[in-house]
Amino acid sequence: MKLHHTATQQYQTVTAYDDHGVEINAQRFTFSLLVLPETAPVAWPVPGFERLHAEHFAHIASTNPDVVILGTGLKQRFVHPKLTTVLTDRRIGVECMDNQAACRTYNILMAEGRKVALALIFNTDVNSDVDASNTQSEENSKDA
Repeated sequence: MKLHHTATQQYQTVTAYDDHGVEINAQRFTFSLLVLPETAPVAWPVPGFERLHAEHFAHIASTNPDVVILGTGLKQRFVHPKLTTVLTDRRIGVECMDNQAACRTYNILMAEGRKVALALIFNTDVNSDVDASNTQSEENSKDA
């Protein structure tokens, strides 16, 4: 989905997204990414949701956002609270949603002047893809 141009172009704005990637100020990214309004996007070394660790959130905490919008991929998933303790201990809010909702929410909060971090997970973990497709095949077999 392409998004409209706004007066926030001096900031890192989501300008488009789809199931496989995101555009930040018209630059395409297809890997997990950390986006903050006033700094260039950086790779976030998360190969898939199942591989999240507390250290991933410690990296986000070091940027001192007020809130973290966590895009969990194609569907909304929730992280275990022990993974985000480093954020909640510092009174940094964490909201989990699918990537598309996360992109829209980030743009709204960023445009309001909030200090928001967008952390998007794009599944690059081959094993997670295989596990997901095996789980789907097993579920389909049970339904038959």
